[in-house]
Amino acid sequence: MTILVCDDDKEIVEAISIYLKQEGYNIVPAYNGKEALEVMEREEIHLIILDIMMPELDGIHALLKLRENSSIPVILLSAKSEDVDKILGLNVGADDYVTKPFNPLELIARVKSQLRRYTKLGGIEQNNDNLLINGSIAMDREQKIVTVDGESVKLTPTEFKILQLLMENVGTVFSSAQIYERIWEEDAYATDNIVSVHIRRIREKIEIDPKNPDYIKVMWGVGYRMERK
Repeated sequence: MTILVCDDDKEIVEAISIYLKQEGYNIVPAYNGKEALEVMEREEIHLIILDIMMPELDGIHALLKLRENSSIPVILLSAKSEDVDKILGLNVGADDYVTKPFNPLELIARVKSQLRRYTKLGGIEQNNDNLLINGSIAMDREQKIVTVDGESVKLTPTEFKILQLLMENVGTVFSSAQIYERIWEEDAYATDNIVSVHIRRIREKIEIDPKNPDYIKVMWGVGYRMERK
């Protein structure tokens, strides 16, 4: 697995690279968003660790450009003062974020979690039928394809897994904590915001009117469920 580590602080890139190399990953460095996009054009990358505040092209704008044609996992790096940017990053396609200063073990755990989900997308063998259909939404778990009214919808790996969980359990209510623990495969702690941002992004891609959704309903004070159509 090859990981792109992008931060304008070369010492941070070097430190992260050391930790990840010890876990057996190949590392490609970049020091601004422009360099990261250039790397993506010539290298096969499986995950990106992307700083938000960088010169030339910041992480948010680099992520926006990346999501035009790639759904690989992206973990944002941010300072505590960049909470607004973290939420914006999740809105435009980031899968997770880590706040500086970070615990190297936490970062490694999040990297492994994202790569595990990315490589296993569509791999659930609940039955021999890989096609899930609810109303106008169709999901092929093996091919990792989602269509709405026959039109292909591009989801990030995390969005795909959340939608898959809900479509496999139509009518079942999942709390934010339950969704987080199922998808991120770690204990939930103050995760409502992360889950709600991902749910909002999914709605924007599958619902006719995301503000008045037909499929993914919020049960106030309880959680989310997929309505049967």
